[in-house]
Amino acid sequence: MAMRSAVVAPAVGLSAFRHVVLPFGTSIINAQSWHLQKRCLHSSYSRTVASPHQLIMNCCFDPRVGCISTSDCFRNLISRAGCKDPGSRMAATIAGSGVEIIDDINRENSGSFVVTTPLYYVNAAPHMGSAYPTIAADALARFQRLQGRKVVFVTGTDEHGEKIAAAAAAQQRQPKDHCDIVAAEYQALWKELGISYDRFVRTTEANHEKIVAEFYQRVYDKGDIYRAQYEGLYCINCEEYKDEKDLMEGNLCPIHRKPCLARKEDNYFFALTKYQKAIEELLTSNINFVQPSFRMNEVHGWVKDGLRDFSISRAAVEWGIPVPTDPEQTIYVWFDALLGYLSALLKTGMDATVDNAAASGWPASVHIIGKDILRFHAVYWPAMLMSAGLPLPASVFGHGFLTKDGLKMGKSLGNTLEPKDLVARFGADAVRYFFLKEIEFGKDGDFSEERFINIVNANLANTIGNLLNRTLGLLKKNCNAKVPRDSSSLPEDNPIRVLAAKNVETAKRKYAEIHFSEACDALLSIASAGNLYLDERTPWSQFKLGGAAAEAAALDLTAVLEVVRIVSVGLSPVVPNLCRRIYLQLGYSEDSFNVISWKDAEWGGLIAGQVMADADPVFRKIEEAGIEGSVIANKRDVQKGRGKKVLAAVGDN
Repeated sequence: MAMRSAVVAPAVGLSAFRHVVLPFGTSIINAQSWHLQKRCLHSSYSRTVASPHQLIMNCCFDPRVGCISTSDCFRNLISRAGCKDPGSRMAATIAGSGVEIIDDINRENSGSFVVTTPLYYVNAAPHMGSAYPTIAADALARFQRLQGRKVVFVTGTDEHGEKIAAAAAAQQRQPKDHCDIVAAEYQALWKELGISYDRFVRTTEANHEKIVAEFYQRVYDKGDIYRAQYEGLYCINCEEYKDEKDLMEGNLCPIHRKPCLARKEDNYFFALTKYQKAIEELLTSNINFVQPSFRMNEVHGWVKDGLRDFSISRAAVEWGIPVPTDPEQTIYVWFDALLGYLSALLKTGMDATVDNAAASGWPASVHIIGKDILRFHAVYWPAMLMSAGLPLPASVFGHGFLTKDGLKMGKSLGNTLEPKDLVARFGADAVRYFFLKEIEFGKDGDFSEERFINIVNANLANTIGNLLNRTLGLLKKNCNAKVPRDSSSLPEDNPIRVLAAKNVETAKRKYAEIHFSEACDALLSIASAGNLYLDERTPWSQFKLGGAAAEAAALDLTAVLEVVRIVSVGLSPVVPNLCRRIYLQLGYSEDSFNVISWKDAEWGGLIAGQVMADADPVFRKIEEAGIEGSVIANKRDVQKGRGKKVLAAVGDN
């Protein structure tokens, strides 16, 4: 394209704006291969055409820097450029850059939030190690929906590769039949756990395979793929070549504790080394790209050691997508699976192209992954996207391992904790709550059944459930089960109202930062304060006095029920079934609960005259009766009266 006084650059794959006008003398060589040059600390990506000052930005909605929408982010930039009143039409020259951003923000994806789990390997049935990040992603998705965001929650299965073919052969199945069976098991478990995903992508889907092939061709045409021989130690379980210095004695993989095999292959490679500087700039200019911060330190270490090109095809693996330029080879599992985040966004009826998928919601707001696949997501994936001319995800969050006997739980190690068993015995609410409340998301955490029971009983059955139960009992006895006063009539400076407002704000911030444990702590503290308030105010005795004392007691009951209502809104991302039951007992309909927003966590929701339901435990205590080790009666046996050792009475109906 020849140079002109102003060049309009089409925003390929960028849905936040319609076009960008660049300064005099700008030459666009290829709009799909812009190089990453510069990044705003509160942006998901910044791209330029020829100069680091020509900025195109899409906000990552990071609450810590005050941006909650794309337009807010642009207003921040515009403000720095000295534009006082941009209005709805964005037109500003960023100071010192010469870039003019023109036209209205495209509202279709404004305020959207895309969260992804890993695409899970289907070599075996799902286990707690795969349920854990999915529960976390679900809680984040539910929280963002409460904020009014247009959420796209992506999960799915990674179904190609050597390990899958071997697993299928071991079961005397064809690979596709095996994938169908295990993918269905994932979907069934997600249903049991209350996972509210929007897209479930399978990498054996035809549309996904088309997008992978086009993406490969795009990177190949860019000159970033070449053929070469490679020799090294390969971990089949990681689907990755390993450096000998990173292995345990006997060349054991430190993650799977299995020997890595010496291999020599003639494969195609991605030129990762070409993106050394770009990845360094990404990590230094966007301090929130990898979270938690200590994970960012790990990534910095890998990059500092120097990036190396990596193999993206396999000559000896038949179960995979054929390489477009060489059908004798198949595409390496990671160069296939990572594209699932993109192909999942493709809208029904659209042609399966990279640009169509990208225009349907890309980039992702956050990839939630295990720390063992951090390198692929924080280094390989951004470089691949840069090569293909696509925007980068806003962030990558690497959670820790769940351990059992001090070892990571995994199918390859044979020491898994079965989520289906936990749900059957304790219910989805208990499972979701324990793993998000008691394990700091991002760090490793160990599962103990005794601790599990103690925490769930103390927090859900006692602190929250018993508070609701006894307050409803007092309300029925003294107020005919009707709310006696508007909750808004409690003075604004009342300590419990002040505490509730403060902790709701804390919980909101912690959810946004993916600190689920701290969000739960803040909300549980409101319920604890409600119990203390009830004990101190003793409304049961005040009602007996009549007159002003009884009036005050009536307001006290209203205040405590308002506390429970607020907690039920705030905890709904973590324990949605429990919170629904609470809402119904507070006299609301199921439809009312289904449309709650975070604004409903503000004080003042209960209205005088609202009729409450009869008290009925919303979460029944897990009774330990002669427990020996981990012998627990099946939930169905308990319901039929056959639970001899332990009563696991769970309220997940």
